Parts: sequence; structure tokens; C-alpha cells
Amino acid sequence: MKGNSFNSTHNVVRDQAITDYFIENIGNRAFVLTPSFPFMFVGEILDVMEDMVLIDVEATHFAQLENRTWFIHIHNIEVFYIEQEGGVEIPRLTD
Repeated sequence: MKGNSFNSTHNVVRDQAITDYFIENIGNRAFVLTPSFPFMFVGEILDVMEDMVLIDVEATHFAQLENRTWFIHIHNIEVFYIEQEGGVEIPRLTD
């Protein structure tokens, strides 16, 4: 039981840290990988509402799912990168 309590607390802290980081970067472009379909998103962070990130998606690996806004649950984000001024830019994947 003690281990479960630690894991639960750890997950809450992890999710809050990711939420705060996305809030700090509203307006920047992000690359996000999730374990569930459609798996990859590239686009501008429009807003963060509680534990959901709203992204204006410019690219996924399916053209039919692009140029739309998507809500992504923070808990489902496995890997992400957010562009920062002076940092590495996410390539444009529209071609």
C-alpha cells in the first residue's frame, strides 16, 4: 500500500508539472507523442484547461486529422518538446 501512495503522489506531481509547463508556453509550437491514436501532434498551444491542452494541430501522420484543434489529456502525453526562443525549431511537416 505504501508504494501505491507514493506512485499516486508522484503521478499527481508529474501531471501538475507538465500542466504548468504547457501553461507557461501557450502560444508556442509543440511536438507531442501519445500512446493512443493519432499518436503524434505538431501545432501551437492555444490554451490549457485544468489537465487538458488545446493545440491547433498543423500536422499529424494523417492529413485528414490536420488543421483542427485537439484536446490532449496531460496524463496521456508520453513525450513532448516545446519550441523556445533561441532553441531548436520543430520542422514544418506539411509537405
